[in-house]
Amino acid sequence: MPTLRALVLCCSLKPSPAPSSSELLGRQVLTALADHDVDGEVIRVVDHNVRFGVSIDEGDGDAWPQIRAKLLDAQILIIATPIWMGQPASVCKMVLERLDAELSETDDQGRLLTYGKVAGIAVVGNEDGAHHVTAEVLQALNDVGFTVAAAASTYWVGEAMQTVDYDQAGPKPDTTGKATTGLAANAAHLARLLAQNPYPAA
Repeated sequence: MPTLRALVLCCSLKPSPAPSSSELLGRQVLTALADHDVDGEVIRVVDHNVRFGVSIDEGDGDAWPQIRAKLLDAQILIIATPIWMGQPASVCKMVLERLDAELSETDDQGRLLTYGKVAGIAVVGNEDGAHHVTAEVLQALNDVGFTVAAAASTYWVGEAMQTVDYDQAGPKPDTTGKATTGLAANAAHLARLLAQNPYPAA
């Protein structure tokens, strides 16, 4: 079985080395993917000079082209984002805006370069909103060419108006853990199928 690659884009607002619950859950997805012969890496987006815009390269030291190269080399993309005010983090929205440029990038058969790539999401927060964030992000990723597997999300939200974060809450094997392993299994399965049977020419 060939090894696939995954890229986890962590959309925490906090630069490294600050602890990040989003990065923790994203890394747990990557660990679960390893059980299905998928390797990869986590990139915390705010550690890089990613500029606002909707092109593949905004110039002036924009770090997105280097991140995009890794995305194009991967078969699976996982967005790991916190919830802020019931919404995906601003960093997540910036990433989606940059991915909008993929609508203009096609291969020699007229297909988007994102066709055949599988998307998933990992969400953390201290209040409700995980389903809303999942819906927004997966719809946006599908719009720009990614394929969404069954049960393509994992999440954890703490008690409302409390201060405990996911990285402080301890293991959740029967809830978030099961969602994480399900996401990994389905994403790897679908990515392998698409690698063997690409979408038809446009």
